[in-house]
Amino acid sequence: MPQSNTLPVTKSTRLQLGMLLTTCVILFTHTAAAEDSGKQQYHIPPQPLQSAISQLSEQADLQISYPAELTKGIATPGLSGHYTAKEALNKLLAGSGLTPKVTSTNAITIEETHNARGQPETGDVKPAAVTSPKPSSDDGVMLEKVTVEADSAYDPEYYADPYNKDYVIPNATAGTKTDTPIMETPLNVQVISKQVLKDQQVIRLSDSLKNVSGVVTRTNATTGNSSAGVLGGTQQGIFLRGFESQTFFRNGFRLQQGAASKGLANVESIEVLKGPAAILYGQVEPGGMVNVITKQPLATPYYGFTQQFGSYDLYRTTLDATGPITKNKDLLYRVNMSYENSGSFRDLVDKEDVFLAPVFKWAISPQTQVTFEMEYNHQHQGTDNGFIPFSNGNIPNAPVLQPMNVPLNRNYGDYSPATTETIFGGFNWSHQFNDDWSVKHSFSANHNSVTSPFSTRPLVSGTKGYLQTALDDGGDPNRGLLSDNLLVLRTGRSPSFTQNNTYSTNLDLIGHFDTVGLKHTVLFGGDYYRLDQNSDAIEPSTSPFSYISLTNPVHPGTPFGPFDHSIGKANNSTDQYGLYIQDQIKLPYGFQVMGGIRYQYIHQKNSVIFDGTTTSSSLAQDAVTPRVGLLWQPKNWLSLYANYAESFGANTSNALEFVRKGVFKPVAPTSANQYEGGIKAEFFDGKLRANLAYYDLTKTNVAVSDLTIDPTTGFQRNCGLGPGSCSLALGEVRSRGPELDIAGEILPGWNVIATWANTDIRVASNDFAGIVGGSYKKGDRLPNVPRNIGRLWSTYEVQDGEYKGFIFGGGVNLRDRQLPADDFGEGAIPYKVPGYATFDLMAGYSRNFGDAKVSVQLNVDNLLDKHYITSLSALPSEQASFVDFGQPRTFMGQVSVQY
Repeated sequence: MPQSNTLPVTKSTRLQLGMLLTTCVILFTHTAAAEDSGKQQYHIPPQPLQSAISQLSEQADLQISYPAELTKGIATPGLSGHYTAKEALNKLLAGSGLTPKVTSTNAITIEETHNARGQPETGDVKPAAVTSPKPSSDDGVMLEKVTVEADSAYDPEYYADPYNKDYVIPNATAGTKTDTPIMETPLNVQVISKQVLKDQQVIRLSDSLKNVSGVVTRTNATTGNSSAGVLGGTQQGIFLRGFESQTFFRNGFRLQQGAASKGLANVESIEVLKGPAAILYGQVEPGGMVNVITKQPLATPYYGFTQQFGSYDLYRTTLDATGPITKNKDLLYRVNMSYENSGSFRDLVDKEDVFLAPVFKWAISPQTQVTFEMEYNHQHQGTDNGFIPFSNGNIPNAPVLQPMNVPLNRNYGDYSPATTETIFGGFNWSHQFNDDWSVKHSFSANHNSVTSPFSTRPLVSGTKGYLQTALDDGGDPNRGLLSDNLLVLRTGRSPSFTQNNTYSTNLDLIGHFDTVGLKHTVLFGGDYYRLDQNSDAIEPSTSPFSYISLTNPVHPGTPFGPFDHSIGKANNSTDQYGLYIQDQIKLPYGFQVMGGIRYQYIHQKNSVIFDGTTTSSSLAQDAVTPRVGLLWQPKNWLSLYANYAESFGANTSNALEFVRKGVFKPVAPTSANQYEGGIKAEFFDGKLRANLAYYDLTKTNVAVSDLTIDPTTGFQRNCGLGPGSCSLALGEVRSRGPELDIAGEILPGWNVIATWANTDIRVASNDFAGIVGGSYKKGDRLPNVPRNIGRLWSTYEVQDGEYKGFIFGGGVNLRDRQLPADDFGEGAIPYKVPGYATFDLMAGYSRNFGDAKVSVQLNVDNLLDKHYITSLSALPSEQASFVDFGQPRTFMGQVSVQY
């Protein structure tokens, strides 16, 4: 392999360069000239809304007509700062349930916000110069003349409306925490709207992420697989730009487990930030983060009921109710509930899911709000580790070194139940000091537990003679001499329990100010996270064996023998403290700069009790990580951007490194850096958005399994939870490639999503190549990450005529072949996981009946019934492979009523 001519750049050098660049940018912005904003200063103190509108009319030469009773009893917090006339009017009306509108005679009026059945009013006001207005009626108010600018403003209430059908959401909080327009953010941020989730009938977070380039999901191969509406395992990982993360965020709060298995009953939208996000969130995988935005209470009453039914006995019921509790609308509520009961195309896999999420929002004053929220989720399911026998040449009529071709439904394990219970609680409050400064604080706690009373794990396959070889090493020869048929050897595992608790508090101060005419949006913040993971398991020190036929398995197989128990307990706790500052600066000529820096301190403790022996270890480390971004917006519809970011965080909680027998320590923390550049464009007045980017991302200290054989035992190294439970730091892994995301409305009613990513992820250096038995070498591709992945989805809804309300559409999913994970490394087996293409269809119809909207819909996924797998972990030494099965053809019907 040719040697690189690039000079080595240490972490400290990168840090100094990043800090120097940030400092230079800020110094430059304070000496640049400002553009003319076209805004004027307003100062309207808190008062009744009617008198505030009158005062605005006088200051802005504004003319508005409206019925007086609309504003009766409504107060406004007022405003103070630089605004256009239109921005000032929208600011006064915010939260009142009222919106401005231009009539057919070009007059400006105020009316109640329409969220019924049709497209709601956006609050956008076109340029108007009203002359000789007609007097209003006696119960109305007529104000003086005004000209209101037509620049569009983001209206959160419009996009939160349950009837909103937009595929494109203009703003996102994940990248900056300041609700910044995506076109003005020098980061790659994608948002999946609720209409996309509805059109595709998505009920699991993992399925929604197919709509974003470079994101794939897979189940931990030792716990299960995701199957046709049923999650066969209890833990799923999300791969962003090739790096796996088992975390996701809920309104900015990090959750450690259950990412891809999360249901969507209370989800408003899903934000995906590509690249390192550690500056604002701390311990985040450098590939990016997924932030779930939940539904919040609305001032206008709304009720929704949906019944879904589908293949493999799937039934799912959801309820959504929101509105005011008090007459003055100071106290609002929202409750989301769901119940799901389903089977699977895999034998012995099923699921029952109960979900409840109440939210209460209290407007203490126009400037201060408090929100209390809770989630409860109870899942009981039969898990499946996706075992397929792996031929190494001794099985007749089977290809060498590849998974055998077995029926898709066949499960070689026995029924392995698991119960997952999640309880989330939190509150947040915010206070608006004035129009320029605000503060918000949140506290959240999440408890997640997984209990598995018994599970089975198939191990090897072969002839009687092959199994006899394994039995001669300590197995029971009487159970090995069952017959001359091909058999599968299985081990049993006694009860296990895992508890993941996350506690967090966060405080942010956001300010807006001008210096030398430059506009700043600054963020000062701090956060604290406490992560606790405790696991108890009764490990069989001598495995009880059972056998089942390879070609005609009959459950439950032969009885398991008695357990020789060893008690294993693992406790891990991580304390994370962070302080950060960020400045977003608008420069002349369409340039914008974002710079920020974070200080983070991590303290990690581990203790393992195995067979009466306790081993403890701890690790403390801190780091400073910068992020810098530059964006140029020469036109409102076009943005070019570039960014550089670094990240730092503790390694996975169960990653322990072997020191000597009985002594181990946590794998060192990871760090990463990324360079990215791209172009964003909006078309058709912002209804269609496209993002093309190229990134280069390097991560250090990637934890991989330690496959070294311990000479004292003859098995792989043991870090307290059995052979093979140790990890090593791989050195450096590099991921790079282009990504394309297109989403939005091309013509009225015609929506489209198109994504593509080319992910080239390889080992850049491996300090342990000589120890791990050659598992990964420099230049090797990482397994289970497809090089190319793409998706095309499109729908059309008839807008008028006798077929109005009909909607139909479909899509195609494309995935390149990929390398399997195995216990010998790339090239050890010639088999590659094949690529595939699947096709989806949908059709539906909606109609209004008075105040109610009734909809019916049918979706067909994998129309051509393509059989495929999405990931594979092969163990040729044990003649075993564990796979994620792709779902076969699946039908999903839906009836919903909205009122």
